Amino acid sequence: MGHRTGGPGRHRGRFPWGRVAVVGRSMEPTLYEGDHLLVRWGGAPKPGRLVVVHLPGRGLSVKRAFRRTPEGWWVERDNPAEGIDSWHVGAIPDEDVLAVVVCRYWPPFRRRR
Repeated sequence: MGHRTGGPGRHRGRFPWGRVAVVGRSMEPTLYEGDHLLVRWGGAPKPGRLVVVHLPGRGLSVKRAFRRTPEGWWVERDNPAEGIDSWHVGAIPDEDVLAVVVCRYWPPFRRRR
């Protein structure tokens, strides 16, 4: 996950919506590099939903919320051959689960690969 605008610190509470652009291949085939996502900063994660998290030592990333543990959220990538997830860094603390992905808005249509 790469570029972002309207981040969590700037608009929390006043304007909870933001945009993120996907960088990397860890969420393929669900998301591809260059996809743009609408997110809700501070949204409540649920198992199975895509979330924006702060990975320890890695920065922001989009992952799938898998389950809630006493230590935080266990998150996973959709592409087992690429990326970092909770199998590498453990559960993500609640305060590091920053946003819930609402939808992919760009590109509007995707050709089959």
